[in-house]
Amino acid sequence: MQVLVVGATGQTGKHIVKELLKRNITVTALVRNLEKAQELFPSGVDFVLGDVTQPDTLTEAISRCNLLICATGATPSFNFTEPYQIDFQGTQNLVNLAKEYNVEHFVIVSSLCVSKFFHPLNLFWLVLFWKKQAETYLQQSGLTYTIVRPGGLRNEDNTEQILMSPADTLFEGSIPRQKVAEVCIEALFNDDAKNKIVEIVTKPAQQAQTWQELFAGV
Repeated sequence: MQVLVVGATGQTGKHIVKELLKRNITVTALVRNLEKAQELFPSGVDFVLGDVTQPDTLTEAISRCNLLICATGATPSFNFTEPYQIDFQGTQNLVNLAKEYNVEHFVIVSSLCVSKFFHPLNLFWLVLFWKKQAETYLQQSGLTYTIVRPGGLRNEDNTEQILMSPADTLFEGSIPRQKVAEVCIEALFNDDAKNKIVEIVTKPAQQAQTWQELFAGV
């Protein structure tokens, strides 16, 4: 088993890599900045330089791995094409090569409310709209997938339990990035996570459930 993490040096991606390493799972990280990646992960990670917007740079990394977690995302900027290029076109490029190299499971971090076109976040160059188009492309690809839609992302972990719900049923709430990482990784090992969209937040009074129960309930 070898997992490719795309967006490995991002705010959520770095939690995914660290959690995989903690579980002694072999990790390949697709990175644009090798120096930054080596500072974050001094050992245990196989780095491949690449950019999701440039398909020719993705082949080496994808050909090495049988599982893929995508945690890329456009950052706020004055470049109005960035959400289209990264969140949609970049995902398309990954999906196309994942099919070619027989990736067994493709997990992607998306967002709550992607189906709400008039959501305020779409004022940032239609970022939710393009995430939704990427979801649809992955769903129609024939790949085994899990789409993870987290609520507002917190940098600090907490002791709250995860609430997991089907598509378009949660519209508010937040979740620590660490727990998003755990959901993405657990999805790779749970048959009940296959070919599903899961929406996730944490709640103070939420009853604890096993991973099996969480995914089976969606």
